[in-house]
Amino acid sequence: MHLTSIISATALLIAQASAHGAVTSYVIDGKAYPGYTGFSPASSPDTIQRQWPDYNPTMTVTDKKVMCNGGTSAKLTATVAAGAKVTAKWSQWTHAQGPVMVWMYKCAGTIAACDGSGKGWFKIDQMGMTAPPLSGTNWGTNKVLKELQWTSTIPAKLAPGNYLIRHELLALHQANTPQFYAECAQLAVTGSGTSSPSGEFLATIPGYAPQSDKGITVDTYANNAPTTYRCPGPEVWS
Repeated sequence: MHLTSIISATALLIAQASAHGAVTSYVIDGKAYPGYTGFSPASSPDTIQRQWPDYNPTMTVTDKKVMCNGGTSAKLTATVAAGAKVTAKWSQWTHAQGPVMVWMYKCAGTIAACDGSGKGWFKIDQMGMTAPPLSGTNWGTNKVLKELQWTSTIPAKLAPGNYLIRHELLALHQANTPQFYAECAQLAVTGSGTSSPSGEFLATIPGYAPQSDKGITVDTYANNAPTTYRCPGPEVWS
């Protein structure tokens, strides 16, 4: 391969990598927590975030990596009162079309043994398209692009316990080629809440919707693109 070709290929890989992103820190109930810096694990601080292998997207909703971006158990757990705010922060993000979805999962036992399996995931927040067209910038992911952060509230009525919180960006900028970006962190929820979501609000991850779901496989730039959008998966538990 010629030197110019090598340089061009390298530049393309860098451009592709820079277009991706992951949650890299959190502010939980006013306290800052570092996220996982996946490319230098030896120097990464202890974190509440489940460690992910790369910034690359997951391409299918049934891929196990879609749960927590392949993340494994973290060393720390953040304590947060029900009703408090959780802010996830990104160091980079470039895609303007797609929804933001924030999920939680109650662990049956210890946080270390919690693997997120079964029909236990529920949404506490989401933003899809707020105004047409699909090719525009009235999307949840565009808000992340502008602010590089997303703030949600832990439901005040949520029963205390160990939970995973999952921030998901679903990038829809390529026709019928969805890109899932999701990371998970570990929470210990406190408070006097007694409620948990019922079955209609619960989903299994991976596979919270079929890949053919109109909220997943969509051409946002098609001439006949719809003027409305529904986020895939169950409704927000509120």
